[in-house]
Order: sequence, then C-alpha cells, then structure tokens
Amino acid sequence: MQLDFHYYATYCAAILAGYSHEDSLSAAWSAQFVDCCSETVLKHIGGPVSAATTQLQLELMDSDTDILGLQKITRIWSSFHFLPGDLYAERKKCSKRFLRKYRLICNPNGKLLVDTVELARGQGIQAAGVAMHILADTWAHRYFAGTPSLVINSTNYYFYELIPVGDHFFERPVRFNHNPASADDPETGLYTGTIQQGGENSIMNLGHGRAGHLPDYSYARYRYLPSWGDYQEVIKDNPSDYEHAFRQMVYALKSLRTPGDRFETGHYDEEAVLPWLEQIREIINRRQTDASADWKALAEKISGHEVEDFDAEKYHREYIDTDKEHRDDTYLGRFIIAALSQKSMVTNRIFSSGNMLAGFSVDFQEKGFRGIRDYRRLLKKLQQEDSAGSEKEETK
Repeated sequence: MQLDFHYYATYCAAILAGYSHEDSLSAAWSAQFVDCCSETVLKHIGGPVSAATTQLQLELMDSDTDILGLQKITRIWSSFHFLPGDLYAERKKCSKRFLRKYRLICNPNGKLLVDTVELARGQGIQAAGVAMHILADTWAHRYFAGTPSLVINSTNYYFYELIPVGDHFFERPVRFNHNPASADDPETGLYTGTIQQGGENSIMNLGHGRAGHLPDYSYARYRYLPSWGDYQEVIKDNPSDYEHAFRQMVYALKSLRTPGDRFETGHYDEEAVLPWLEQIREIINRRQTDASADWKALAEKISGHEVEDFDAEKYHREYIDTDKEHRDDTYLGRFIIAALSQKSMVTNRIFSSGNMLAGFSVDFQEKGFRGIRDYRRLLKKLQQEDSAGSEKEETK
C-alpha cells in the first residue's frame, strides 16, 4: 500500500472508530511513517538504527545477502510489511529450507496479527498507527514474503490484469518494464517490476518486487502463477481486499480504545463504515495509481476538519532538540519504541517457531540480555549446521 491508504484512509478509519481529529492525524502519521523510517533517517535524527521499519532502495542495493544481511532484511520486511500468516504452515514434498521461507508468506487474519494489535494496546497512538500499517499490508501484500526468495516471490510471463467492463471482466496481459524511473500506466497495462534474477537470495526477489506496484493499487485485479504455488493460478482481488482492510482497521481501532476488549481475527466493522461505503468503494475501484486526493476529500467530509498533507519530517526537530534522556517521551521517541517492540515480537515468534531466517532472538523477560558474544557463537554453530544440512536436503 501507499500514502493514499496508509495516511488518508487510516485517518478516515480512526475518525470512524471514534478518535479525535488530532489523534486520528497522529495515528495516520505513524502508519505512513513506517514507510519512511529507514536507517538513513534514524542516523540523521540520532535515533537507534535498529528501529528501522523500512529500507531505502539504495540501502537495499548496498545490503549484503550473506546470512546476517538476509536476517536483517527479513526482520524489517516481515515485521512491518509482510507479516507471516502462519509460521507453522505445512506443505508436503518440499525441503526444510523451502518450508522455512514458505512459512513467511504474508496473509491476513493470522495469529501474528492478533499479537501485533494486542502489542499496541495501551501503548499510545503511535503504536496504534504502526499496527494499522501492518494490518493493512497483510491484505495488500498477501501471497508474498518479506524475505528475498526466488522460489517464493518470483512470477513469470503468465500475468493478466482483470479489467471490469460492464458485468464482466476483460483480461489483458500485464507488461512489465524494469526502469524504476518510469511511471506505471494503467491505461496501457505497462507496469514496472524488478529484473528477473536467478539467484535465490537476490534483492530483486524481495516481497512483491517482481509484481511491481500492482499489489499497492486498490483498483487492481489480476491472476498470476506465484513461484511457490506449483503452477496453481492465484487471483488477487484488490478492491475486495482493500475494503476488508479498511473495515478491519476500523474494528481494530475501536478495539484498542475499548477497555478490556481483545482484537479477534475475521471481524470487520459494518455500522460505522456503512454510511460511507459507496464513496469508499468508488475510490477503491477508480483506476488511478495515487488515490490521495480522493481519500483526503473523503477524510475532510467525514471529520469536518482540514487534513494536512503528510510531512515525513514533522516531528524530526522535536526529537533532535530533546536531550537523549528524554527522547523517549517525544512523538518520534514513542514511535521508535513501538517499532522496536514490534520487530522484537515478530523476530521472537519466527525464532520460536524454529525458523532462523529472521535471526536469533532471546526472550528478554525470561533470560535477560545475553550479549553479542553469545549471539556470535550461536550464529557460527547454526551456520555450520545449515551448511551440513543443505548438502542433504533436496532443492525445491
């Protein structure tokens, strides 16, 4: 998803969930800042780089794809953009190496989503915004994994857009180019995707890179053959998924502000959304690559307030000018704490499932800090075991 949904639609969801204009703006800002909080930004403001919630293209291009580099990438993208749907998913006739990656495929309504929303409970509006970004992305990014993988994330020439015409759909082959500077063109069906790379762990095979921005456009419907799917066709209906994402955000935000409540999967708000449903569907289905203006107009109509445009640097100066002892009490300080908590939780869940793709994780509440030396010794041991095991495993 993009700015249009993460910022303006999240604001709408918060207003409909009963939040004030100011809190709705704060939740929306945090939701969108998840796409901005890179190591580069954190170094600029003097924050902890371990709180990064995204990676810039240049950062990814400079990333090592050794075991440590891949774990770092997976911690960020699986925690905030491709939340795994089932860390214990089963699949027959595949290697353990393939299964570990298969279990990181993003899907909505997984157990980790409950953990994500509940982690934000009582932790402030910044944590709520972070959780809403992750929730929304489980719908847009389903079927892709937040780890570089050819055998999971790649697609091929069998890729067709389904364009509504009256009461039926017209199918048109999607054409991908590989120039990141070129704009997507919904009228001609020309979209930008990453270059085909044969390396299993190539950065080009991270998330939905091979499918370009199609998962980020609410109007898009398409069918394709995911690399993980054994040549079984998958149909992605973004309008339906985005509507479910919006309804679920309203329900989740209501839950977070209700004392004693608990978020449950498979629940979607109906009452608060219904008066605006027709207009929401019109925005979602409109064939445009940026729906920010439409969502902003609806946000101001619903709330009766002017909704300021997103400013990624809005809270930077406050954080920079505050002494280190009190930075945790600033707006960005609370966002950073929420980000660190989320990344720690997801990494621990992945590690506890027996999967090392996000790295080693200690349960701090039970064992306290173990130190980097312990980590390095364990990593060396695991590398040796993985090397020995890979010689015996079948390749997918």
